[in-house]
Amino acid sequence: QVQLVESGGGSVQAGGSLRLSCTTSEYSNKCIAWFRQPPGKEREGVARIWPFVTATDYADSVKGRFTIFRDNAKNTVDLHMAGLKPEDSAVYYCAAGGDSYCYSFIETDYPHWGQGTQVTVSS
Repeated sequence: QVQLVESGGGSVQAGGSLRLSCTTSEYSNKCIAWFRQPPGKEREGVARIWPFVTATDYADSVKGRFTIFRDNAKNTVDLHMAGLKPEDSAVYYCAAGGDSYCYSFIETDYPHWGQGTQVTVSS
């Protein structure tokens, strides 16, 4: 059973930064993605990172502000979020794909999910 645990959520003012961490035994050999679900809205893909190669992908809404990366010292996949906006407020989830290729941001491509961590950005 693949387990994922998110940490690092919290409250921050607009313009601030937060760093989320996803702890999983699969951090180095599976596609790992961060999704988010704002209140009353559907869950959406935010960022994803391929294993074994230097490749990442981002939703247009976060490009230039969010960075996904592996922290090999902590065995985590982290999401650094800068320039936060109130519309970034959501529950953030990390998810692991079924193999080493990142096919898409479609939820069904990710069979393993964490419980989520809340991020609240105030104006």
